[in-house]
Amino acid sequence: MRVEIWSDIACPWCYIGKARFHQGLSEFAHRDQVEVVFRSFELDPGGAKGVTAPVLEMLAKKYGRTLDEARAMEEHVASTARAEGLDYRTDGRDHGNTFDIHRLLHLAAARGRQEELLDLAFRANFAEVRSVFDPEVLVALAVEAGLDEAEARAVLADDSAYADEVRADEREAAELGANAVPFFVLDRRYGISGGQPAEVFTRALEQAWAGREVEEPTAAEACEPDGACEVPQV
Repeated sequence: MRVEIWSDIACPWCYIGKARFHQGLSEFAHRDQVEVVFRSFELDPGGAKGVTAPVLEMLAKKYGRTLDEARAMEEHVASTARAEGLDYRTDGRDHGNTFDIHRLLHLAAARGRQEELLDLAFRANFAEVRSVFDPEVLVALAVEAGLDEAEARAVLADDSAYADEVRADEREAAELGANAVPFFVLDRRYGISGGQPAEVFTRALEQAWAGREVEEPTAAEACEPDGACEVPQV
């Protein structure tokens, strides 16, 4: 069975959803026969390369809140992440265009190191004081993931490198009806949207494996194409 996951590094529910999916996968009897592939999805594809803004300021502007209210919103998300065993910092993070990160993830996929780089990028963005929008940080993450430094630098220096692969993933997402991420596709037959609880993923895997139609799960937190993420309103 193949499971494809569309996500973006800037999406907190993708960070949380990935952890929940793997927890659910760990309870699936045939987990060793599941291939997991990560696909590209940009929350802010129109954002200018190299231009970033503090996450709290972005949230305050997007939702019409004060900085204190935005901080409280982030703390709610942080509490959810920590409940899944994930570190999450609410101050000092920035937000920007993730196209270069996705291009580098395609290089990592070609070298068999995609999930390693994805985990490092998620952690850098949500848990550490390292900006994934800094090319030098991206190179460092690539090396930590086991990629060749010179090759990673060459990809980042060439805006066309793996650009077609990123755009192809995004077109596929649209064709499959993915209107929010994370978006999970099981064997190109069933789609699950949002950071669902682990048991939902386990049940969906079991149903898909048995050839039964996967039950439609209830709505779960997700991030939408315009960059809006479902954040508890406080």
